[in-house]
Amino acid sequence: MIRTAAIVGTGLIGTSVALALTRRGVRVHLLDIDPLAVQVATALGAGSPNAPTGPTDLAVLAVPPSAVPLVLAEQQARRLAHSYTDVASVKNAIATAAVPDEALAWDTYIGGHPMAGGTDSGPLAARSDLFEGRAWVLTPTPETSRSTFNRGLEAVALCGAVPVIMDDDEHDRAVALVSHAPHAIASLLAARLPGSSRDTLRLADHGLHDATRIAGGDPRLWSGILEANASAVADVLGDVAKDLDTLLDALRDLAAGLNRSRARTVLGDVLERGLLGWDSIRRQRDHHADQGVELRVALTDQPGELARLIATAAELGVGRHQITADGAGGVLTARVTVGRTNAGHVALRLAEAGLHTEPPGDRVITAPDRPAVVV
Repeated sequence: MIRTAAIVGTGLIGTSVALALTRRGVRVHLLDIDPLAVQVATALGAGSPNAPTGPTDLAVLAVPPSAVPLVLAEQQARRLAHSYTDVASVKNAIATAAVPDEALAWDTYIGGHPMAGGTDSGPLAARSDLFEGRAWVLTPTPETSRSTFNRGLEAVALCGAVPVIMDDDEHDRAVALVSHAPHAIASLLAARLPGSSRDTLRLADHGLHDATRIAGGDPRLWSGILEANASAVADVLGDVAKDLDTLLDALRDLAAGLNRSRARTVLGDVLERGLLGWDSIRRQRDHHADQGVELRVALTDQPGELARLIATAAELGVGRHQITADGAGGVLTARVTVGRTNAGHVALRLAEAGLHTEPPGDRVITAPDRPAVVV
């Protein structure tokens, strides 16, 4: 159980994590090379500016991706915590960093990335509810210990986020598509605007604001992110560039009155595929907003196991009406339906009670020394 935590880096994300943990009763220690950032975070009620006298249960490294390996090595050397995670948006660069293996204890580290943020930076922009209902990726490796894995899960649950388990490469490819390439494209579009007349800018409506909003991020931070994930982002932008070339040819043909039928087909295809992509995001968002998570618990033949599950769930605020039993295939399985933001916390507590969970039809990460985890 996480009772104490250290936050290394008190910017927007680090301070938001600190506020969320403090709200749940965790004693938080704040560390940053910038004393003013610590002072502001402390004034917000995010934790204590004093270094811990002994190892905390968990340290969260809220520093840029390129700094994570060195900061991890430094904090492990000073025994800041029993387990470590980070919030960096690129994972493979950390795993392959040029830091001697003997300098890092990989069993005490689990990669992390909360899919939340904002265009404003610094501790003043932090919020305790920043992660509520948002996906939070964890990237355990075969070296990650069970205790570190569970602390990572508990931190996600304490922040009100939804745990998603991925490996480093899968994560980096995914965020290249859903986060990093969109930021680059938004920046390219916004870069057309400087020098425009006041009358032109007065015509800017919600469409332009929506398309360029994320370009307001810190250029220095985003430069580091794009560099760290350059290969995956280049793959996405390369595909976009091919589509853009095709669209350009079609538009120029239409402007010149050439190949109108083919050009209209190309234009319609681009817009239709865009609509399909937008709709997939909308449906996923609505699914997360409107539905709970169904955890499946495979019960053993031990007498009273279902009663133990019901009692354990009741301690977590899960009512009897949220539990059903299924005997398909001759194996007794209990299905526990919980709110999405509470799913990680419930899964962790059930696992600690020896009741391992898995979601029907979804992928499950397992290892001999740690419980199955919802993905």
